[in-house]
This record gives sequence, C-alpha cells and structure tokens, in this order.
Amino acid sequence: MNPTRRRFIGIAAAASALALAPLPARRAAASIPPAVWQGVALGADAELRLYHPDPQAAQRLIAQSLQELRRLEAIFSLYRDDSALSRLNRDGYLDNPPTDLLQLLSVSLRYGRLTGGAFDPTVQPLWKLYADHFAQPGASPEGPPARAVQQALARVSREDVALESDRIALRRPGMGITLNGIAQGYITDRITGLLKQGGLERALVDMGEIQGMDTRGAPGDWKVGVADPRDPGRVLATARIRNQALATSGGYGTALDGAGRFTHLFDPRTGLARPLYRSVSVMAPNATMADALSTAFSYMPLEAADVIIREHGLRAWFALRDGGLAVRGAAA
Repeated sequence: MNPTRRRFIGIAAAASALALAPLPARRAAASIPPAVWQGVALGADAELRLYHPDPQAAQRLIAQSLQELRRLEAIFSLYRDDSALSRLNRDGYLDNPPTDLLQLLSVSLRYGRLTGGAFDPTVQPLWKLYADHFAQPGASPEGPPARAVQQALARVSREDVALESDRIALRRPGMGITLNGIAQGYITDRITGLLKQGGLERALVDMGEIQGMDTRGAPGDWKVGVADPRDPGRVLATARIRNQALATSGGYGTALDGAGRFTHLFDPRTGLARPLYRSVSVMAPNATMADALSTAFSYMPLEAADVIIREHGLRAWFALRDGGLAVRGAAA
C-alpha cells in the first residue's frame, strides 16, 4: 500500500495541542518552550514536541528519535525496494528477519484474530489491484471486475503467514504484506518509549498517530480534536489524552478514484474498498492498538466493535455516513 494514501489523519489541532491544553498544564509548561521537529514518517506528516529544561538535551533526544524512525522505515517502508518488508514481498520469504518485523507481524496477526479478520496485513494484493485499475486510462468507474477482486482475495490470507525466529514465509504465491494499518502506531510507541528512557517527562509524539506522554504527577492532559471528514477544518469532538494514544482511519482525502468512491482501506474478507464509516478514531493505551483497531473498525458494525471496545476499555468515535457521530466506550 502506498503510505501517502494510508489515511488523511482525522486528528485536528495536534500542532497546537499545548494551546488547547487545560490551564494548569499550560502554566506548568510555560517556562519550558517545546523543542519541535516536523517532517514525514512512512509518508505521513509527523511531529515531535519535547519539553525539556535543557534545550541541547532535547535536541539530542530528537536526533535519537529520528535515528530510530529511519531505522524502522528501513524495515517497514514499501517505498524502499531495499526495506525488509519489500524484500519479503518480492521473494515470498525473508531469512533472519529484523526483530521489529517479526514482532509487528505477530501483533498484526493477533489483531486479525481479535477482529474476526477485519484487520489483515496481507491486503497488499488488493491495493495493487485497485491502484493498477484506476491508473489505466479510461478505467471503469465501477472499479476492478468482480473476478479480478476474487483472484486478489485468493492471495489475502493471514493464516498463510509463517513466522519463525529465523524466517518469515508467505505460503501462497502472489501474497504481499502491508503494515501501513499499524506501523505508524508502532513507530509512535517505539519513539515514545525511547523518550521515556531518555528521562523526558512530557512530550507529544505524532508519527501519523498521536501519543500524549506526561509522567509528571501534576495534571497535563493533551487536548486533541477529531476532525469532520466532510470538512477537516471543523472539529466533531475533542478528547484529552495523557499517556494514551489516538489514531484515526478514514477513506476521505485518500480516494483511489476521481469520484472518491473507492478508498485505500480494504475489507480483507470481501475485497471491498468502501468503509462503513467516513472515519473511525480510537483512543487506546498505546498507538499500535489504536492504529490497528481504527483500521479494523472501518469494516465492523458498531455492535461488533462495541464488544472489543468494552473488553479493552477503549473509546472510539465513528463518523457515520449520514453525517452523525457515534461515540462508544469509556466516558462516552
């Protein structure tokens, strides 16, 4: 999957999160201006805001974070022909795989089981089918033929990903993996952990998904907004995050066709590219979980998503097709 089409992030006001924070948090941080980095991670806009009394130490932590980002991009990126994931897709196997790839694939398969197959890292053949179809001059606006979709679906199978400590293998010919429904969350978590290890107490980490970190005793929530898919400048709802993560998945802004009917989000069970909702935002204890579940919930009825939300103490916002907003979970 093309990372730049992964999602149009539905989290508003991240860049000004401090300005939107509760008054006590603003006062506590006022004497420490943030060290800010802005750039790109896996094709998505990314940002770091670090609050450290020593500006040089903050810059060192930013440098270490960017080093970790580039290391992980060299594993997960589908833009790079030499990445571990690209080599796995090209050859159908990978010997002596990086630990991070093994770990994230294992987590991905676990979320596949949790969501009844709504999350599946092997949907890459569907991405290729739809992207190739709409790249053709005069492509049918109805999308790829049903037979082609079924042929691509035959290569989508999380059960045929074999993981061993020294080898990853794709058991079906033509399979392909994308981790763009979870890798940005994983990178967000890894960098947040690195900053904690570096002694940082307060930071906003946005590697395509947002993690608000604050280990101090005083209140210091970050306040972020869930954007309206029909008007991203408008905020549908706000949420406070402290040592939690917020991720959004939505087909808007990332349509594969000119009419905006087909998105980069695929149902691994049917091959459809039309999510049930305009967007789904999930707040979870970590960004990996929030990322994966916001992707999976895009094709799960509210009743099915509710079971997972209650079981794991999550909160979620579903921007409905009729323009409404369904809020589920803790503090809903």
